[in-house]
Amino acid sequence: MKIEFLDSHQTEQLSACRLSLILGAYTPDNKIERYLKIVRAILNVENAFFSFHNEPYAWVANSECDFVAAYLSPKPNLLPDFQNTLIVEGTHPSYPECSDYITEIGLSHTRLIAYDFRLQDSESIAHVYFYDHQSENFSAKQKLLLEELSDDLVTILQRKSESQDYYELYEQERALNFSKTKFFQVIAHDLRAPFHGLIGFSDVLANERETLDEENIHSIAQYLHDTLQSTYALLENLLNWAMSEGGRFVYHPINFKLKQTTKIVYDVLQPLAVNKNIQLIENVADDLTVFADMNMVTSIIQNLVSNALKFTQTDGLGKVTISAQPVGNRIEIIIHDTGLGMTQAQMEQVFEPQLKASIKGTIGEQGTGLGLVLCKRFVDLNHGQISVSSQKGEGTTFVVALPAAKNAHQSLLDTDLKSDKVKIF
Repeated sequence: MKIEFLDSHQTEQLSACRLSLILGAYTPDNKIERYLKIVRAILNVENAFFSFHNEPYAWVANSECDFVAAYLSPKPNLLPDFQNTLIVEGTHPSYPECSDYITEIGLSHTRLIAYDFRLQDSESIAHVYFYDHQSENFSAKQKLLLEELSDDLVTILQRKSESQDYYELYEQERALNFSKTKFFQVIAHDLRAPFHGLIGFSDVLANERETLDEENIHSIAQYLHDTLQSTYALLENLLNWAMSEGGRFVYHPINFKLKQTTKIVYDVLQPLAVNKNIQLIENVADDLTVFADMNMVTSIIQNLVSNALKFTQTDGLGKVTISAQPVGNRIEIIIHDTGLGMTQAQMEQVFEPQLKASIKGTIGEQGTGLGLVLCKRFVDLNHGQISVSSQKGEGTTFVVALPAAKNAHQSLLDTDLKSDKVKIF
């Protein structure tokens, strides 16, 4: 192990020195440099070596420079044991260990005094060594001042660290609130649009009924039905997303056959597929079982299939396929469509709340992308993974990997279900 002194432009890992940066390393308000300078003067010692335990760089002061970065190669596996004392010098049992440590680094000395920096909970965070080639012992007053100044530095560090933590939390919260505000503005826009149509056509039915023939009435009724369905789905997704973000969902995993949820989704969305002239295929084996929250998994699959149907052409050639396969200790659920596809930029943002108006489906369906945000949230809650692959004009594939069933946990069999319907939130 040897020490290497670094210029300021060589400190590429400085960002990893969080505590040193909090104390102002390489700034005009450098608390470490000031501390080393004052204590060296009090102790009448030329050299100092200061190191936080979990940072890549140490700090050295000597007769040539009051503050310089140092790198130890290789990093020491064990640090000297101060044996529950703050100061080690002369007659202390740990003195030989401390002396050997800085000698091994390459810092020769005749005398040495070391201090163990500890937080209020007694956790050790740093060591400092003051050393030179004099033979004079350190006085009780010098050691007392060393302890007081070191304690002051710890106090400053804790206060600045808490202030920095609060500032970072504030910035994160401010950014999150800004994003949510913009996100809800988009959702409000998407909700307002269908209600204009609902109000308009319901007004026609209420006030102009006698002017309409059966075909007109049927068209208006179909429009009202479809719009209410899609708007209600959006409201459900919004509520579920808000609850998941607020931590109000109870994660209740069980063993269950994946076929149960895919069959439910198929039955619910098959009428929509028929209406759009799209072939919806459910091809999941009966024996595949997962360990997850059944309602959340059903919601994940329903959102992915709904999204696939939304962006698949209505020319009679479009297909949306639900399949699954075991991969190691996981089950992969695959939702594939032959629809419009996505660009690379769209794929990179597909699971993020969008701050712009949504893309319309192949027959003008509105949406916010909230369903995919909710999918990602539910997949995370179930300790799974979700990925997407797509090419513009050639369709999209979503893959959801969930834990396979565990024999020791509660199992839900087909006989436990009194009907094929399970509440989808």
